[in-house]
Amino acid sequence: MSLDISVARKWKGFELEVSFSSQNEILGILGASGCGKSMTLKCIAGIVTPEKGRITVGERVLFDAAAKICVKPQERRVGYLFQQYALFPHMTVEENIGCALSHLAKNQRRKKIEWLLNRFQMENLGRRYPGQLSGGQQQRVALARILAYEPEVLLLDEPFSALDFHLKEQLQLELRDFIQEYSGDVVLVTHSREEAYRFCSQLIILEEGKCIAQGDTRSLFQNPGLLTVARLTGCKNFSQARQTGPCTIFAEDWGIELTVEQEIPEGIDYVGIRAHHFLPAAEEKMPNCFPIAVRSIMEGPFEWNILFRSPEGKRASEDIWWTVGKDKYGGQAPSYLQVLPENILLLRSAAR
Repeated sequence: MSLDISVARKWKGFELEVSFSSQNEILGILGASGCGKSMTLKCIAGIVTPEKGRITVGERVLFDAAAKICVKPQERRVGYLFQQYALFPHMTVEENIGCALSHLAKNQRRKKIEWLLNRFQMENLGRRYPGQLSGGQQQRVALARILAYEPEVLLLDEPFSALDFHLKEQLQLELRDFIQEYSGDVVLVTHSREEAYRFCSQLIILEEGKCIAQGDTRSLFQNPGLLTVARLTGCKNFSQARQTGPCTIFAEDWGIELTVEQEIPEGIDYVGIRAHHFLPAAEEKMPNCFPIAVRSIMEGPFEWNILFRSPEGKRASEDIWWTVGKDKYGGQAPSYLQVLPENILLLRSAAR
């Protein structure tokens, strides 16, 4: 079943205008805080009404501004997992799940609740209240309540933001298994590139209410194309650049010329290098090799983060990050680093 979205709405000082489609897949929406991610989900769920646009799930029209169609939220068959789960604090786990089953007869409702408690390994939690549950247990209750509703679309709004690191990893595995069994469309909103990469086959990048990039998740990480997209997908090192040949470009902030793998397209005005793509070099004659001046070294549990500058770069240029595993770095910084041509990101500062 396909999910098709095209909505627009203005608020004071902000305008949301997004369009995308999803076809039985996990679609991620990645962006910084305040870019319109959660507002997009609220439009799909019917919590917020757009001024323009159309929202369809398969053949069902949920919203059409031109035709003046706006289906009520409770009739959309859209499940929304809020950041804080939105459980009713005065109701038990069983009662929270049962809220989505009011249309069933009492005995049918009881059987469905028991099935869902077993499905989410909460057999002994049915009579507890949300305040008596851990964050992970609360998330399971919220997912069970959504599944009871039998939605055709599942919306996940920063589902791991309120969890500590250990619990987050455990629940990511559980949610992945749950999603793999789910037959509808899933839209996951996140500001975490790791979550986007781990869960989503397709990805949309939002900036200030607009979609600036969309496509296959792994392709966007490998070739982000835009400066903002590169930042959101984890790249830390950028330099303004100007083309000097079909496959060569001068990184002005670093003062070095770089050879790239492909012919450089028009409009490229930045280059980026991910922190883990630098390699120690024995001598300056190697391709894309340059001397470094180490500024500081920070030790992590499994890697070193080394901040350096290029002696040929601008004085006011920012430090360049190099992240290297402890098994590949013995504590003595090399005099030269290099980067392979295929690992240089060719970027535009603005979309065409």
